[in-house]
Amino acid sequence: MNERRLGVLFSSGKDSAYAAHLMRKEGYELACLITVKSRNPYSYMFHTPGIDLVPLQAESMNLPLLEVESEGVKEAELDDLERVIEEAVERHRISGVVTGAIASLYQESRIERVCSKLGLQAFSPLWQKDQEEVMRSLIRDGFVFILTSVAAEGLDASWLGRQITERDVERLVELRRSHGINVAGEGGEFESLVLNSPLFTREIEIKRFEIERIDEETARITILDARLKR
Repeated sequence: MNERRLGVLFSSGKDSAYAAHLMRKEGYELACLITVKSRNPYSYMFHTPGIDLVPLQAESMNLPLLEVESEGVKEAELDDLERVIEEAVERHRISGVVTGAIASLYQESRIERVCSKLGLQAFSPLWQKDQEEVMRSLIRDGFVFILTSVAAEGLDASWLGRQITERDVERLVELRRSHGINVAGEGGEFESLVLNSPLFTREIEIKRFEIERIDEETARITILDARLKR
């Protein structure tokens, strides 16, 4: 087993993609993407907005994708995670798993536990990093991403479906001061979807989406048509 061959626990969002990018820069080989598709939109462990676009992202990254569906039941969903990681070990000979955990001890500790049980190393290169710096680094390193959901005072549907810029990061920093939000969305304030990055060979183009407004500060998008640019 190659000790530098990794599976990426991939959600479609900025943190898992950026963590994979950082590990590749360190000389690790990305062997596959690993995705848990939770049927529970309020899963304690797994990101759900935009998850259906992971196959397009995997195609752009030229990486095989292993997916497992989960009912999203608290703690029981870890069995689904363990099963798909075991499959990654068997099929792609990985020796470790990359995660995009930044501040959620709940997520980080449980992924560590599953990996330890399987004799794998868990890598979380963003763990405890300054969230403002993570957001600025994403944009500086060429990541193109949108927000797919918002759920916090100070945010609204106008944030959805458009590319996040340096100016938006400044606005998020201001909202941290005024409303106490996490700049990288670690408190569930928002979820993201990566459309392009140094890992991609082709950008994802969103052709059509719908916005569902739940209340003044809570909204999400459903992507109806997306494809890889030629």
